[in-house]
Amino acid sequence: MIVTTTEGVAGKRIAETLGLVRGNSIRATHWGHDIMARVKNMVGGEIGEYTKLMAEAREQAIDRMTAEAARLGADAVIATRFTTSELMSGAAELLVYGTAVKTEDG
Repeated sequence: MIVTTTEGVAGKRIAETLGLVRGNSIRATHWGHDIMARVKNMVGGEIGEYTKLMAEAREQAIDRMTAEAARLGADAVIATRFTTSELMSGAAELLVYGTAVKTEDG
């Protein structure tokens, strides 16, 4: 499955537009990680626990979006976008969405 943020795929022609597809992941922080994050925030530096948490959420959301696209018969998702929102203190949603399409060599 090709996933791209552009409006098309280089070397391909959009043969059919199948519609909007999306995937999301909601993650909550762990109190142990929060303590380490607060310490890191005081001394500076990357908060590795949160970086890993968001990377896992991103991959899960992409997997869910591409699974939905595959069910529609797509071979690509174009115009892919990411957004996040805080649902409550310590919990966030990562949403990815795009347009499922069928392509052909062009």
